[in-house]
Amino acid sequence: MNLLFTGASGFLGNNVRPLLEKIYDVITVGLTQQDNYTVNIAREVPALLEHYDIVLHAAGKAHSIPKTNAERQAFFDVNLQGTKNLCTALEKVGVPRTFIFVSTVAVYGCDYGVDIAEEYPLNGTTPYAMSKRLAEEYLQNWCRKHNVVLGIIRPSLIAGLNPPGNLGAMITGIRRGRYFSIADGRARKSVLMVQDIAHLIPLLARKGGIYNVCDSYQPTFRELETLICNQMNKSLPLSIPYWLAKGMALIGDCLGKKAPLNSLKLNKITKSLTFSNEKAMRELGWKPTNVLENFKIE
Repeated sequence: MNLLFTGASGFLGNNVRPLLEKIYDVITVGLTQQDNYTVNIAREVPALLEHYDIVLHAAGKAHSIPKTNAERQAFFDVNLQGTKNLCTALEKVGVPRTFIFVSTVAVYGCDYGVDIAEEYPLNGTTPYAMSKRLAEEYLQNWCRKHNVVLGIIRPSLIAGLNPPGNLGAMITGIRRGRYFSIADGRARKSVLMVQDIAHLIPLLARKGGIYNVCDSYQPTFRELETLICNQMNKSLPLSIPYWLAKGMALIGDCLGKKAPLNSLKLNKITKSLTFSNEKAMRELGWKPTNVLENFKIE
């Protein structure tokens, strides 16, 4: 079967594409000259040349905090309008049998919580969360109308070689000696090995559905710090007590967004945020990869 893959040149795509090519004839849509279709789907409808059995839509905007209205709108242009433009293109060549969308646990809007399941309300208010939620809603209606099997995965923090986002920031901070732990890093976070997205595609192609995806074991910050430091042959970073971090965060609240620590960041660092993968394991027969045993930073 052939598979159309958007976003194949990003972090997720670079890790997932080689695995998918062992199973499917992979055709890519993206912004690089290496893509089969070089096109910005946020701005135009791609001119596809053939029908595709499966579509994996991973192209999206993430990992930034908008500072202007234009930056805020960019999330909706890429994540929502890009999805609409892709669907318009698919209608012209014949809709796929299965459409798989890479969404995010950010749609829940939770800064903390334990074993959050798919039934939790979608309360995310950031442009990233809202644009992904609206894209989910659009795809549910579009796939229902065209009788397409829809699979939506909501990954947690994703681990892999050179990860973006908060995990990448942790690695960079430890490497540069500019990272410190807070309250012994006891908070737990859900993490997913990036290659598991490739493992999920054949399962989703048959069944569809909406699933949180993460490892069954939820590591603490300290466990992640230890794993990273061991691979760098570095000592564990200094852990500062919560009361001191709280004082620094209150000062950061007064300094604005450029402060390295504020109350919002402190909450995210010191409160657990984990998601349940039970539905994906039960309904798809999926077995996640153990992050602490398989995460390599180099």
